[in-house]
Amino acid sequence: MNRARTLLTVAFAFVVLCGREAVDAAATPAAGAPPDTAPAPTEPGQVILIQNATVLTVSHGAIEHGSVLIKDGKIAAVGQSIKAPEGAQVIDASGQFVIPGIIDCHSHIAIDGSVNEGSISVSSIANIADVLDSDDIDIYRDLAGGVTAANVLHGSANAIGGQTIVIKLRWGQPAEKLPFEGAMPGIKFALGENPKRSNFRAPGEARYPTTRMGVEETIRAAFTEARDYKKMWGDYSRRAAAGEKNLIPPRRDLRLEPLVEVLEGKRYVHSHCYRADEILMLLRVAKEFGFKVRTFQHVLEGYKVADEIAAAGAGASTFSDWWAYKVEAYDAIPYNAALMTKRGVVVSVNSDDAEEATHLNQEAAKSMKFGGLTHDEALKLVTLNPAIQLGIDKRVGSIDAGKDADLVVYNHDPLSAYAVVQKTLIDGRVYFDRQRDIAERADREKEKKALLEKEKKAGEAGKEKPAEKKPAEAKPAEKKPEEKKPPEKKTGEKKPEEKPKPPSVERSTSPAARSAGTRLALPGGGL
Repeated sequence: MNRARTLLTVAFAFVVLCGREAVDAAATPAAGAPPDTAPAPTEPGQVILIQNATVLTVSHGAIEHGSVLIKDGKIAAVGQSIKAPEGAQVIDASGQFVIPGIIDCHSHIAIDGSVNEGSISVSSIANIADVLDSDDIDIYRDLAGGVTAANVLHGSANAIGGQTIVIKLRWGQPAEKLPFEGAMPGIKFALGENPKRSNFRAPGEARYPTTRMGVEETIRAAFTEARDYKKMWGDYSRRAAAGEKNLIPPRRDLRLEPLVEVLEGKRYVHSHCYRADEILMLLRVAKEFGFKVRTFQHVLEGYKVADEIAAAGAGASTFSDWWAYKVEAYDAIPYNAALMTKRGVVVSVNSDDAEEATHLNQEAAKSMKFGGLTHDEALKLVTLNPAIQLGIDKRVGSIDAGKDADLVVYNHDPLSAYAVVQKTLIDGRVYFDRQRDIAERADREKEKKALLEKEKKAGEAGKEKPAEKKPAEAKPAEKKPEEKKPPEKKTGEKKPEEKPKPPSVERSTSPAARSAGTRLALPGGGL
């Protein structure tokens, strides 16, 4: 979506952008395609040691001249005095910084086709997992920005949208290898202008709801059905367990089953929202039906109701400094993330955009200026906090022994505008290497040109040549039939009377004649 940035951010943007020319040139892959496959997979038992780096653990401070030992895709040890085991691959990160992989809590990358099933108001049947696209180039580009995991969401066209999935950005792997193993599935809700569609009209008839109260009642009605559906299956299961014979199971409803999972705490709710009143509305509905809102997404007026969000145990995943790009975003402020953090809300900063995800480290840094967060608090906005929101913090989000080796190596402090990703690792495997990327650009450009030339030649060869016309063979002269001479008139024979011809009338083109529907005589008497 297009978002207009207000003048209040210009001063800070200038500071950030002063070093972006160099950053963009280094962090963004060349116009040619990236490597088709990632480096060779980590072999069982392979050991990697990243040493001599400033290790920003997020969970327990910074370690100067620190090392991270990786075994079998997991972090085996973190500290200053770690020696490389025999046969280990050593990555010298002298003068560089190592952080946990960045986690984007609101992403739409790796989706084949549209992100919205907008034909109905409750599209909980739709599932993003069914349309994951492992060939999406944005996976590689976001790796180049240090992103290792993303919460891939359905769009916001529905009060209750489709099912969502958390993925790891394993570029070069098939789609079935992208999902984050063991991560709780989610479902997308949306409040406000997008689901009510009152500020625009899609082709065809207006779709209910068209008001905010209609959005609320759509959600309430869906959960009323889901609660009844859950009870119906519960009754059936109890009777079956009691040994009752000849039971007929209830008819399955694939629209309601994801909502039953929400009621049972087996599926997270991630809700698009902006205004404070609709945030409070969803909290009331959730309390009424006994489920939790896991995250409010965007949540631009969250600072107004931060205490209520914290009391409900909900998280907030917001933008760094975007506002006024639509009517309901005019009360947004860049201090939102910091204010909610100080009120006890678990806050993350997300992208909602593939390009924005390439510099989420800088987006997090803005909260140090707007709101005075500490370095560690700002870094948590894109690492540990989104991991907590997605329920994957036991595996990722900080650099601790036993966690997945999802790591990023920067040449400068990651919250600096001059920081450029050098390496991105997922499960102890290097999926992005800046030096390797730069070294292979020339070869990839040659390969691209060769393939284009090959395609061009194949196209030219495939064109059908126009069939050559053979000279027509001379046909033998045909005898013309003899013309019959008119019979000679006998003298004294009378001529037959000629019938009178109908008068020749020209078609009138006058407006009067046309408007009167005058039927005009045509030559030969036709009407």
